[in-house]
Amino acid sequence: MWKSPPMSGTENAEPQRRASELRARIDEANYRYHVLDEPTISDAEYDGLLHELVLLEEQHPELVTADSPTRRVGGVASEEFPPYQHTVPMLSLANAFDEEDLRAFDARVRKLAGSEPEYVCELKIDGLAISLRYERGALVSAGTRGDGRIGEEVTPNIRTVRSIPLTLRGAVPRLLDVRGEVYIAKRDFERMNKQREAAGLPTFANPRNTAAGGLRQLDPKATAERRLSFFAYAIGADEDAPQRPATQSELLAMLRDLGFPVNPHATDCRTIDAVLAFCRRWESEREGLDYEIDGVVIKVDGLALQVRLGYAGKDPRWAIAFKFRAQEAQTKLLDIGVNVSRAGKLNPYAILAPVHIGGVTVERATLHNEADITRKDIRIGDTVVVRRAGDVIPYVVGPVVERRPPDALAYRLPHQCPVCNSLVERPADDAFSYCTNASCPSQLRERIRHFCSRGAMDIEGVGDVLASTLVDAGLVRDVADLYELRANVLADLPRMGKKSAENVVAAIADSKQRGPARLLAALNIRFVGGQNAVILAEEFGSIDELASSEKERLASIDGIGEQIAQSVWFFFRRPENRRLLARLKQHGLVMIGLKREHGHPGEGPLAGRCFVLTGTLPSLTRTEATDLIVKAGGRVVASVSSKTDYVVAGEASGSKLTRAQSLGIPILDERGLRKLLADYSV
Repeated sequence: MWKSPPMSGTENAEPQRRASELRARIDEANYRYHVLDEPTISDAEYDGLLHELVLLEEQHPELVTADSPTRRVGGVASEEFPPYQHTVPMLSLANAFDEEDLRAFDARVRKLAGSEPEYVCELKIDGLAISLRYERGALVSAGTRGDGRIGEEVTPNIRTVRSIPLTLRGAVPRLLDVRGEVYIAKRDFERMNKQREAAGLPTFANPRNTAAGGLRQLDPKATAERRLSFFAYAIGADEDAPQRPATQSELLAMLRDLGFPVNPHATDCRTIDAVLAFCRRWESEREGLDYEIDGVVIKVDGLALQVRLGYAGKDPRWAIAFKFRAQEAQTKLLDIGVNVSRAGKLNPYAILAPVHIGGVTVERATLHNEADITRKDIRIGDTVVVRRAGDVIPYVVGPVVERRPPDALAYRLPHQCPVCNSLVERPADDAFSYCTNASCPSQLRERIRHFCSRGAMDIEGVGDVLASTLVDAGLVRDVADLYELRANVLADLPRMGKKSAENVVAAIADSKQRGPARLLAALNIRFVGGQNAVILAEEFGSIDELASSEKERLASIDGIGEQIAQSVWFFFRRPENRRLLARLKQHGLVMIGLKREHGHPGEGPLAGRCFVLTGTLPSLTRTEATDLIVKAGGRVVASVSSKTDYVVAGEASGSKLTRAQSLGIPILDERGLRKLLADYSV
């Protein structure tokens, strides 16, 4: 890196002022994060400040001070806990933020080693670093990292972490310091927040702070309630060890033999290209883990080579931390808007000052509902924490209360629909409010778009823009009007033309043959998606028979239940819905399909096999996946039980996946489902 020559006098005033400002901000962030457990800036913002200070001090060495944050490792020990002296310092790692940084690290290692090194890649758990001291195999003390030399002794709290052995297995050293990470699993974090919400207590913002706060509880019982977990990854001091590993891979195996949990995804990588592939893989797949990770730690595998390479200041030359792009950031909440869904539901959303998260610029985020906004005390004008997990829509975690301006405004949902000005009602048993006008243009646009979507009637060419245009032009007042459209009329609409209009009319005509399951999924019946639509279509065989069924009959169907039964029964009892179905029948839509006879499984390679779908699949909608299974003779039901043969799980799978895992039911992804269909078809 090019470095400017030392500066003096007035030329040095600006760099010196900026360095002082950066140190002050970083020190304050460290204090609030490590001592008070009340962070006021995001990890990404902190990394950016520290990185700027490192570059500034490299360019102007005369500005380096003994107390600079770049010269120490971590935070300051809380005075509420006894100090913990580390026999061997717990040092931190230099960070890499892109491929160029990793290749530069590899080049330095190869140059210093004079050979081609091999690496071990380990997932960087987003928790709290801990050192555990064992004497003759028994846990005697434990401490946090602190400043790398002195941390906080948290032995009573550590003893509540069940994944940490109190007594080691096998042949043990006389003294052994084991380093690792304490964290909280996502499922335990969600469980605890649900319990707190039910008790009327504020929920925790993220698992990392929850784990750190859990270890700093003055009452160990409070720590135990958080169900913390642990992964071991290194050794500090050891004396009279019966065996000494030669590589990091062997060290991890030794820790496992001693009784420590070791992350199962640690991988040997012979080249830097393999390291990069590992990093890319886990940056895209991290949401599938049951714990948070924020990067990958890359270590030279040979322990003797690690010793030879040594340290550069506080950083080991033999290891580096590759940091993933931020999934969480802080920004200003400029305003709160409201969308109206096809069911009339009012959905508040955040209008944000643009912020970069996970490789994209975020300006809108989900706020769920009014009760959630009130519970989290989110106000217009607040600085808020925004999280983006994978490709999921960003959502507001909560406000940073310490940065709240005095003029921040509390929010209340409007009493009138923001689209049609009709009154809004809030059912007693519902968390959402609804527009009372069934002809609300926003609802109609959404209903048309949903009816034509790939998971419903699959009418190509009718998306958000055309659906809005048709409603605004008065050409479509309900979905039956779609089947009365003519190409010459459509051709006069903006951005259409003759050929496009003819293609849309042809696609609408083709949709008449989709069958009763697709039609049911398209009709906007509450709680009836593609999966339940197939169950109902198979059970009754025709829309007419389903429409005349009683609630008790509906509720008795496997996978339906009382809530869905009530919704379906109510839909078909409304005169306007019966008139709509009559018009669709007049237009020639197929409303009769194959009825499944009780006691007679369907024919096909998957006959007799029961499937449950959960989450979002990469290329198949829920309806399309259901169609594939049903056509192969299988059944798709809504809930997991001991009778389930397979669970097909996609992104953001929830309790159904957890239930399947507890019952030992085979789990398939989309590729696995396609392979199963192919294998059974042979």
